[in-house]
Amino acid sequence: MRSHEGQVVLVTGAGRGIGAATAALLAGRGAAVGVLDIDQGLAEATAASIVAVGGKALALIADTSDRGSVFSAAKHLSDAFGPLTGIVNDAIWIRYGPVEGVTDEILGRMLDVGVKGPFWGVQALLAHRGDAPAAVVNITSPVAEVGSAGTSSYTAIKGAIAALTRQLAVELGPQGIRVNAVTPGAVPTPGARAIVDEEGYKKRKAQTPLGRLGTEVEIAAAIAFLLSDDASFVTGTILRADGGITVKSV
Repeated sequence: MRSHEGQVVLVTGAGRGIGAATAALLAGRGAAVGVLDIDQGLAEATAASIVAVGGKALALIADTSDRGSVFSAAKHLSDAFGPLTGIVNDAIWIRYGPVEGVTDEILGRMLDVGVKGPFWGVQALLAHRGDAPAAVVNITSPVAEVGSAGTSSYTAIKGAIAALTRQLAVELGPQGIRVNAVTPGAVPTPGARAIVDEEGYKKRKAQTPLGRLGTEVEIAAAIAFLLSDDASFVTGTILRADGGITVKSV
């Protein structure tokens, strides 16, 4: 299946986890992907694994909180493969804890990556796209819809991204740009495992109506759908790929 043939998509946070799975899936379906990550080794490894099986990928090293770096990465990608047709804003930096323990340093870094990053990503897409329709996929979270103790900073960020997704769908629609988001459920990615222990995942599994945790590839498939022509009339939507955990919590 080459459903993304001709697309050029920048994926942030693509060195591992959901971002890496998304880059691999899109490339496997014919897209050229920019594997953007702050960690050079991870970005290069993901891109190399895609190229090794015949895909088109370019490793791009950037901190998504740095506007200039994101724009430079987008330019490198467009120079290599042509105008961008999409961006997946997956990069995040997370710390959990009680609200009274949130420091200026922690909140600042989370906002820089989690909110500024998607802004710069969308701007970079606008600066390096062509005349073809384009798509943005943001990543939000069940915490944007339900209360969860110890996640105040993360909740604020993902709530902002959900609102921004709806707003940009209205603003950018006339330019032929669709803007949607995916809400992943509990997926034990390497990054998530650094802040959620086995007991935490056991609890999340019990809370999920499907009775299991999700996989990186399942979330990547939801993202790929929103980038595809099958979603050509879908915009402003928050797609829950969460096993039902959000509706059970509401």
